[in-house]
Amino acid sequence: MRITDEHAFVLHARPWRETSLLVELLGETHGRIGVIARGVQGPKKHVLRAALQPLQRVRLDFEQRGELGRLVAAEALDAAPQPAGDAMLAAFYISELVLRLAPRHDPLPDLFDAYARTRECLRSGEALAWTLRRFERDLLDAIGFGFSLEQDGDGEAIDPAARYRLDPEHGPRRLLSDRGHDERSHAATGRALLALARDTPPPPDDLASLRLALRAVLSHHLGARGLKSWEMIGDLNRLKPRNPAA
Repeated sequence: MRITDEHAFVLHARPWRETSLLVELLGETHGRIGVIARGVQGPKKHVLRAALQPLQRVRLDFEQRGELGRLVAAEALDAAPQPAGDAMLAAFYISELVLRLAPRHDPLPDLFDAYARTRECLRSGEALAWTLRRFERDLLDAIGFGFSLEQDGDGEAIDPAARYRLDPEHGPRRLLSDRGHDERSHAATGRALLALARDTPPPPDDLASLRLALRAVLSHHLGARGLKSWEMIGDLNRLKPRNPAA
């Protein structure tokens, strides 16, 4: 089956055999797709190679053949962001999340829109922590793993002054005051959950509480194998004093 005029974002590209690339993309109408771009590697630059950079928005034609398709044509639709430092790690992180959690060939227009918004936030230099928490929320919602951030798992309204563990299956679970330090450090404040639900940045301390709480949910759905980006961020964190956003 030949698919034409598909708008997509390049998530990742890696060498495939001697002269080709395996390109992973998030398409607007076909969801996550993988295509083989034949003959684009080698000593001579190929016109398609420049359009297959990570974060690049493209229009492509491809022939779908089972799990992987064959790229026929690709055209860059804009200039891809060129993030550096923490923003570059954030770009790698959002793409890796999509690669690991979004099923192939499943239309996910809300995820496509969320990726587009996040990409522009990375381009414009917006605050990384808030940008990533919003993307994690939107990703979970788009792939069917989201839950209410305004009610706990028992249907009670979130208390801004309380702390909540995020249960991957049931949503927020209120912590008792005598819980240990480790569990509290992995719990989000009620203020942070309500702010995320309302798409309004919370104060810094509340925002920071969302990182490990949401990571626990993502880890549950990822399974035993974590993310390479988490390993990279952990290595970087050991070399500098401040904590990374992801």
